[in-house]
Amino acid sequence: MFSFLMAKEECISQRNKTEHSSILRNRKNIPTSLKTSQAPFTSVSKDKISQTAGHSSEDDNQSSNGSSAQLFTRRHGESPVKVLLLLVVGLSFSTRLYKITEPPHVCWDETHFGKMGSYYINRTFFFDVHPPLGKMLIGLAGYMTGYDGTFPFIKPGDKYEQQNYWGMRGFCAVLGSFLPIFAYLIVLELSQSHTAAFITAILLIFDTGCITISQYILLDPILMFFIMAAVLSMVKFNQQRYRPFTASWWFWLVLTGVNLAGAFGVKFVGLFVILLVGLNTIWDLWRLLGDLSLSLVDVAKHFLARVVGLILLPLFLYVTVFAVHFVVLNKSGPGDGFFSSAFQSRLMGNNLYNASMPEYLAYGSTITVKNLRIAGGYLHSHWHLYPEGVGSRQQQVTAYSHKDYNNLWLVHRQDDNNSQSGSPDLVRHGDIIRLEHKETTRNLHSHLHEAPLTKKHFQVTGYGINGTGDTNDLWQLEVCGGRKGDLVKVLRSKVRFLHRATGCVLYSSGKTLPKWGWEQVEVTCSPYLKETPSSQWNIEDHINPKLPNISLSVLKPHFLEILLESHIVMIRGNSGLKPKDNEMNSKPWHWPINYQGLRFSGVNETEYRVYLLGNPVVWWLNLASLGLYLIMVAVASVTIQRGFSLGPKRIGITVDILLNSADLILQPPYSDWMQRVGQMVLLLSVLYSFYLFHPLSYGMTGPLAHEPGSAMAGLKWMDSWEF
Repeated sequence: MFSFLMAKEECISQRNKTEHSSILRNRKNIPTSLKTSQAPFTSVSKDKISQTAGHSSEDDNQSSNGSSAQLFTRRHGESPVKVLLLLVVGLSFSTRLYKITEPPHVCWDETHFGKMGSYYINRTFFFDVHPPLGKMLIGLAGYMTGYDGTFPFIKPGDKYEQQNYWGMRGFCAVLGSFLPIFAYLIVLELSQSHTAAFITAILLIFDTGCITISQYILLDPILMFFIMAAVLSMVKFNQQRYRPFTASWWFWLVLTGVNLAGAFGVKFVGLFVILLVGLNTIWDLWRLLGDLSLSLVDVAKHFLARVVGLILLPLFLYVTVFAVHFVVLNKSGPGDGFFSSAFQSRLMGNNLYNASMPEYLAYGSTITVKNLRIAGGYLHSHWHLYPEGVGSRQQQVTAYSHKDYNNLWLVHRQDDNNSQSGSPDLVRHGDIIRLEHKETTRNLHSHLHEAPLTKKHFQVTGYGINGTGDTNDLWQLEVCGGRKGDLVKVLRSKVRFLHRATGCVLYSSGKTLPKWGWEQVEVTCSPYLKETPSSQWNIEDHINPKLPNISLSVLKPHFLEILLESHIVMIRGNSGLKPKDNEMNSKPWHWPINYQGLRFSGVNETEYRVYLLGNPVVWWLNLASLGLYLIMVAVASVTIQRGFSLGPKRIGITVDILLNSADLILQPPYSDWMQRVGQMVLLLSVLYSFYLFHPLSYGMTGPLAHEPGSAMAGLKWMDSWEF
């Protein structure tokens, strides 16, 4: 939200009035030798660093311009400081918790994350593309406030009735309330300006977009809480650098690591704050390496401390979150089909849980074959034929995501129809087999006709009768990563089926067939032989009375295997996310300029409407300040290069610096008056804009914005706003 340059380790010194008025008026020529070595916004010497950033002694607190913290204390005392922070806390919590139970129905993505919270309470396994921490905390908040996990969260608009949904909303709102507080403390630490910190907090407190996103059962306030907490912890840790290995130094280091794990454990986009902290740490270690007062042993201690606090600890906490996730969600649920058969065998209520079957695939066995892509489904066929004009008019073969009798196939040798009378032979890597559909007795078949949807692939059909067909029914079975003679283990082996006649590989495209295909998933034969989850399958059910059974519990994957599989599935799920046809799309450039909002609730005038849109004054001021910041950097660079002194070489908050520069054009006390007027105009503009647009956050009914009598009449400043 804010244009502040995070100086890599120095805090900016607050300029006193005398120094402010002397900027650019009292020209100070810099010798040529110093000009060439002095660059704007670069590091100063270690002595200067210790003067500006150190906090370990009274001397450290003295900079060439005097300590800003001491100046503020001497001028104003500590009471106003506490009052200012308490004011920020009070305003932040009151704006987020106001009307927290309204509207009393499901809004926007509450239908997803509220439902997932219910799954945790009921211990029902589900799949989501994000790591589990945020949903776990939502479920815990609901459980602790009396919610029993029975509400279905089917669609937006469903009434909560007597359900205790307020606890989950309140939890998210409380975490969202900390964002302005964290922002205040971060900016205060970086700029040593209470004015700058207060401006920052006010912009966040009265931003309608921040309020809306914090008041519902969503992952966003939880994610932003951990991101802001991580930045605050990092900044606080930086201020402890001259007191290494003290209790406070360790506290902020460890807290930074905890918050990094929290951010990444809610959403993968938490990686960006990890990169920020990582870059800061690399620079800090580079500085320490150049400090000749430290031995290499001391530098090594610093390095190892950061490895423990910022890598090993977050990694341990992140893995622990998944361990708890797997322990809690131990019942079969809607997420089963996204995972492998081996994974499903550990879920209570799944047909593979505590089941027993032959361990290795054999001829004469009855099997189900599951595709390994996300929700790839089971190899399936039925009596229905492909329609006229869709390849050859033969029996349909599809992938079906549910357990069904039509998923069963018989395994035959290439040259016989019957299983052997004695102990059956086991199927091995490289064998040529036929798969006969048990219900219809037709063979799995392919030919050079194009597939129904994936036109560069070949059609897969059911052909023949009572197992009698032709050479296009033959498939070579390969164990992925296997060698000739390797056995095929149920649940665990990944296999591929290569069509002998055409050389293509059995493939699940993931595309949904039209109604003539019962909206099941298209199965094709792909001429592209690269190993992908879409062309990999595993044997799930395996029935052969002539073979001894084993308990599938011995085939259950261990923790590291299911941890790895869950991440692979999440990554694939993220890469496959696409907006639905009826969903409103927004482009990346829409959000910074506040071009488009998002309906959280309601559409017409009879419904309770909530619309996610940032406070226009806040967002557009922020956008303007980004451009202004670049101009200020350029002007400062040229000014310093020409031999003028600008005092401290760190820019803090753009708006605050701009207001404090009034003395460049006016003499005191007029410059002070202009500064105060500028601050009041900014504050009143933000408050008035919040007053105008607050119905978007807290809800409204009645006429729409373009209709007479609307609470938002005349406020639809952009045609793209849909309230």
